Amino acid sequence: MKKVIVLIVFCCAFISTAQVVAISPPTKDNSKPKLVVGIVIDQMRYDYIYRFWDKFGNDGFKKLVNQGYFCKNTNFNYVPTYTGPGHASIYTGTTPSVHGIIANDWYDKNTGKNMYCAQDNAVQGVGTAASEGMRSPKNMQTTTITDELKISSNMKSKVIGIALKDRSAILPAGHVANAAYWFDGSVGGFISSTYYMNSLPAYVQEFNKKELPKKYLSQPWNTLLPIEQYTESVADDNKYEFIFKGEKKSVFPHDLPNLFEKNGGLGMIRSTPFGNSLTKDFAIEIIKNENLGKGVATDFIAISFSSPDYIGHLYGPNSVEQEDNYLRLDKDLAELIKFIETQVGKNNALIFLTADHAAPEVPAYLIDLKIPAGYVDENKMLSDLKKYLFTNYGDTLVLSYSNQQVFLNQKTIETKKLVLQQVQDDVVSFIQKMENVSEVLSATTLNNNQFTEGSRYLMQKGFNAKRSGDVLVNYAPAYMDYPHYGTTHGSPYSYDTHVPLIFYGWNVKQGSTTEQIYITDIAATLAMMLNIQFPNGCTGKPIQSIVK
Repeated sequence: MKKVIVLIVFCCAFISTAQVVAISPPTKDNSKPKLVVGIVIDQMRYDYIYRFWDKFGNDGFKKLVNQGYFCKNTNFNYVPTYTGPGHASIYTGTTPSVHGIIANDWYDKNTGKNMYCAQDNAVQGVGTAASEGMRSPKNMQTTTITDELKISSNMKSKVIGIALKDRSAILPAGHVANAAYWFDGSVGGFISSTYYMNSLPAYVQEFNKKELPKKYLSQPWNTLLPIEQYTESVADDNKYEFIFKGEKKSVFPHDLPNLFEKNGGLGMIRSTPFGNSLTKDFAIEIIKNENLGKGVATDFIAISFSSPDYIGHLYGPNSVEQEDNYLRLDKDLAELIKFIETQVGKNNALIFLTADHAAPEVPAYLIDLKIPAGYVDENKMLSDLKKYLFTNYGDTLVLSYSNQQVFLNQKTIETKKLVLQQVQDDVVSFIQKMENVSEVLSATTLNNNQFTEGSRYLMQKGFNAKRSGDVLVNYAPAYMDYPHYGTTHGSPYSYDTHVPLIFYGWNVKQGSTTEQIYITDIAATLAMMLNIQFPNGCTGKPIQSIVK
């Protein structure tokens, strides 16, 4: 009997202890990085990491890969793969279907005019009188990871976005940022808007007074290495590249001192690697003067390097110009990383690097290689569509064709007592028969169906019911509406969606993964690492190999 009583007492004690353990609150880890640095490279293909690897130094891209965590299979999970949607998706953790930035600009069904993604007519430029200063994040319909960081710290965190492009600075910085700065070629410096401030900080004004763009453009753009070493690129003298006014051929050296006045003035720096250097210079100035990473809460600087996109559009991914741009960007990154680690320490800074989209080969180049590729004439497409609709309905019924979307005149369709879905279906049927069109979907189809894979899934993730058009069009691989030089982007194909993603620094182990990761997973991963709320429209998932 005594043994039974002892056993009962022991069991009760064990259960009691177990219950106490079970209801004890978990240990709370409040450690956070002092500074988060988001680096987005505009138009960076995944393969650039390996194509230029042997020519990179040890302290830029190589350092991030060798000491950080490389997510090799990261893709955008929507179309169109443009700059505005790309930056918005990285920082909101969701797609255009939710955050509403469906393109860089789009036809506004309410006003009948084009809407720029960062346009805000209620604000004025700061540091400029140009309309390029009338910018804010008001068109983005969800919070960003940067917003959530500010809210979680009771607004103690500092958040600043910078880029040459306004949308690339504004959208990552979010709605409650301390500042966003972008470059205005007309004043030759960085500007902002009254959404953030009434006047530029003194240190920004002093930075602009240095006239660095003029200094950078006062030297020719020659190759960093002897040109014969650029074996990863096609010959410098080729027919696939843009020729600036004042040049006879698109070859090195590019005589910038004699070119920039004829080609957009100081704004030409965007189309050279020195645009990256200027961005790096300004980023360092901001971190230093704002004492980022030195406060009581985690700070965040969102940096976007825009020049690779301008260079890619002009010269294409296989040009000596783009290779030289990335070799120089590698040096800029090395300097930036070194400064950050000196300022706050490697273990106190969390850095991630990715891209807002990638890029395809120049179609004209592929054609010469006998690979299926080509160009789409959207003006002819639209003209043929209008003729077809006029013949069948007595009216063209089209208000706009932009971003590969047909916007129908729904008021006229209603007045004529036509059935919208039938008109949409007729448009789909007509365009689907056109050469070099691979997929056409109506808004009704996208609203009433749930796609789970392929281009239809990506088109649906890029479709916003209130802002997108009535019919969405996808071209065949390697086909685009673009001049026969350089390249563009926007498709659902891997050449546009596959980008690098590297985490480095605070609490990041060294390694890599080939697991499928979407660009929308970045914000969710950061939220878990920072122990803060996900952005309110977030559909991404934390990358388990990083957060676990």
